[in-house]
Amino acid sequence: MELPEAKLGYKIRKVVTYVQMYGLARVVGKIRGQFHLKAKYDPLPTFQKKSGTGKHVGLIGCGLFPFANISHYLVRNHGKVIRACMDIDPHRAASLFKRYKLDYYTTDAQEMFDDPDIDIIYIASNHASHAEYAIKALEAGKVVHVEKPHVVDRDQLERLKAAAEKHNGKIHLGFNRPHGSIGKEILERFATQEGTLMINWFVAGHRIPAGHWYRNEGEGGRILGNVCHWTDFTLHMIPEGVRYPIRIIPTRTGDPDQDIAVTFAFGDGSIAALTFSAKGESFRGVREHFSGHRGDILMFMDDFARLTIDHAEKRFKVRAHHHDQGHEASILAAYEMSPKGGNKPGSPLNYVCETAELFLATRDALEQNREITINR
Repeated sequence: MELPEAKLGYKIRKVVTYVQMYGLARVVGKIRGQFHLKAKYDPLPTFQKKSGTGKHVGLIGCGLFPFANISHYLVRNHGKVIRACMDIDPHRAASLFKRYKLDYYTTDAQEMFDDPDIDIIYIASNHASHAEYAIKALEAGKVVHVEKPHVVDRDQLERLKAAAEKHNGKIHLGFNRPHGSIGKEILERFATQEGTLMINWFVAGHRIPAGHWYRNEGEGGRILGNVCHWTDFTLHMIPEGVRYPIRIIPTRTGDPDQDIAVTFAFGDGSIAALTFSAKGESFRGVREHFSGHRGDILMFMDDFARLTIDHAEKRFKVRAHHHDQGHEASILAAYEMSPKGGNKPGSPLNYVCETAELFLATRDALEQNREITINR
């Protein structure tokens, strides 16, 4: 929701619409986040780094999402638990430090890896760096929450897996949609049925200009940056043990990153079709429409706000108070892995690998414009 340079009328309409969609508190955070991204200090703020303050969370990456979502939800639910933040841009790090009253900020992540007061690290930096920071955090004995995508190639996946196994580390992945109220309802309802699934996704994403960092070599592009959300959710709906082999059939005309369709045929006979469109501006943000059928249940979902369930002759309608894409629940689930948050287990390592293999193979199929099969 970019507002600072927009015309006044557009700003007003956008704010009103987003308050209806997400609630006032989250919209205020989004607006603050836009100004946070432009913050400049001369001189940079100073601090006295102290131990024993009780704060125990580290944050790598100080862009819009960590500022308006990760930090916001942690502080709202658990108070002042964030000890330090890191960004290669010291002004962004300083801005987040001041807004959430942290103990210190830095441009060197190693400072947090070496900090005995920090037991959990949230990683929300640029995509290519996610796995590299996660590996170092695991080696330092930290619990790790890593935003999507957690890897951008198979070498990173192998090294991340090895680090987790060697150090008995706990990882939580930032695929938020299965954690929201609507997402959980979809998964729980389908779990009551037997047989194969038919799934259809239509997603209209943000238009991203040619110079956007998503398009930088090595960052994974839009398939790893965006489409991975829906490949991951689809994987959640297919029971373990019957997923493989997975055939991936791409459809594209030009750009393999957007205006694409891809079909997944799973080992149990389930089929999922995903269409991702990115053309003009989507005033209400990313639009997500889902339909699915298993057994006696048909479901239709709009934007993780409205869900219609037809179960045989009965019809149920579920509405979230606001659009619930699961960000808050995912961030808090990660916190519960930390010793001070409850010491709960992390994501199964098998899942960490399987969802990465699926989005990496999806990217390959679209880039190479050929069918690919994943066997396990």
